[in-house]
Amino acid sequence: MRYRWRGEDYEYEFKTFGRRAPWSNKALGIEGPDLKQPAALNDAMEDVITLIMHGGASIEPGIPTEVAEKCMIGTLLGEKKELDVFVRQRYIWVSRITGGETANALGYLAETYVKERLQGLLPDWSFSRKTIPGISQNEGRTDMSFDMVAESPANAYCAIELSFQVTTNSTIERKAGQARSRQTLLHKRGHSIAYVVDGAGNFERKSALLTICRYSDCTVTFKDAEISKLAAFLKAL
Repeated sequence: MRYRWRGEDYEYEFKTFGRRAPWSNKALGIEGPDLKQPAALNDAMEDVITLIMHGGASIEPGIPTEVAEKCMIGTLLGEKKELDVFVRQRYIWVSRITGGETANALGYLAETYVKERLQGLLPDWSFSRKTIPGISQNEGRTDMSFDMVAESPANAYCAIELSFQVTTNSTIERKAGQARSRQTLLHKRGHSIAYVVDGAGNFERKSALLTICRYSDCTVTFKDAEISKLAAFLKAL
């Protein structure tokens, strides 16, 4: 691929292009739990990175429109404001490949991410529970399950619900539908509920997000600074 970057012409020779399934999520180390594992740069990764960075600047004939429009992040290097806008816009365009069966893996990663950071900020707290003693969804027959439960050394409890969606799906709508009844039940027992919500797929569901915020004791995003706010809220319980 020949491309022009900052007034200079460059040439890159793809090492894996055209081989059978060389650019699968597995090969690129971006499949579910693999996202958390350090990985050495391989030929497939290097090819994809180069295409994403400079494909839009290619001077080759016949470049697909999708590549020309979306693979141009290299031209924005050093341009903080423009780069920020670009990333925020592309956040909405994430492939549907991250939906469906992959959603469970991403949900697990999101939960692990939040749990590890909260545990680091609140080392004396426990985040191993999924239920809270005495909180049932059917008059005591079955304990109500939450994504995570924070338990203080003094046995104060806060249910934590998490949702990170890069594409729209029903998770946020389901959580919104449960929000009022869950908060009411928890408050009756002297407990709290918090939500960690992020991702373009959730932000597109404005009505559902407003409902969650209305019936949440603390709502934050997945940013480290926001997780710190959640930790501060928990400390004050």
